[in-house]
Amino acid sequence: MNILDFYKEYPDELSCKLKFKSIRDKEGIVCKKCNCKKHYWKKDKWSYECKQCKYRTSLRSGTVMQSSKLPFQYWFIAMHLLTATKKSFSAKEMQRQLNHKRYEPIWLMMHKIRSVMGLRDDEYQLTDSIELDEGFFETVNKNLSKDEKNKRGRGSQKQTTVLVMIQSKENKGNKNKNRPDKKVGYLKMKVIHNLKSETINQKIETGVEPDTDVVTDNYSSYKKISQTINHTAYKVDKTNVNKVLPWVHKAISNAKRLLLDVHHRIDDDFLENYLNEFCYKFNRRYFQDKTMERLIVAGVNHRWNEL
Repeated sequence: MNILDFYKEYPDELSCKLKFKSIRDKEGIVCKKCNCKKHYWKKDKWSYECKQCKYRTSLRSGTVMQSSKLPFQYWFIAMHLLTATKKSFSAKEMQRQLNHKRYEPIWLMMHKIRSVMGLRDDEYQLTDSIELDEGFFETVNKNLSKDEKNKRGRGSQKQTTVLVMIQSKENKGNKNKNRPDKKVGYLKMKVIHNLKSETINQKIETGVEPDTDVVTDNYSSYKKISQTINHTAYKVDKTNVNKVLPWVHKAISNAKRLLLDVHHRIDDDFLENYLNEFCYKFNRRYFQDKTMERLIVAGVNHRWNEL
């Protein structure tokens, strides 16, 4: 959906509220008090009333918008801009585009949206065959004292470790010499605090289906990788990296470039949210104009206190 189509469909606050209500109606409302699923719609109150206990649920309650005082149209514009472009937007730029006085509510809204993206992707597991490797992203560590010496290279306090897993299977029909001989699928990027085998295995067991073929380099931590998958380790160097692990390295470099282009600095606490956005858009690169609506559905289904 381009920006002209967006404003034709959502020209004002009312159109956004009606769209959000239609999705809530379709997904269903569950009463917090008695778990009843049957409700009346109170048009004058813009809320649902339980048929059993008469408890009222506001249109925002139980969704990503709960406790937010920002207009529905702000949320819709932010979701549109974050899904319609290959790049991203900083919270400061979004504040300028929305002409909002305060920075903090816009920043919080964008991080809630990115958290919803991550929660939605967590519902799916990678399968078939995947490439796995680690990436190191430059971040700001608030817990680093001024007197503490910064390490260099692997283990630096200025870098956050990210485990990257991407579906990749052989593509025999590839006729493009500039593309790898593997076809890329879905992507997961997870921030981890260390590269111990136990930490890596935990991410694999939650994000990868059993009996999946996993290809890695011969880094020591991968030698004790989860026994639930079929693991193959290769000695990777400059001569074969584009054949063994082509897509995982492309994903890491593209994510780094995206973050550098948009954000002046990234706190390590929020790196996962920015990666959620990158993975969400990558995994839905063929959804076209349906991407935003799917994000609204995710925002309806994921409660604000899960973020």
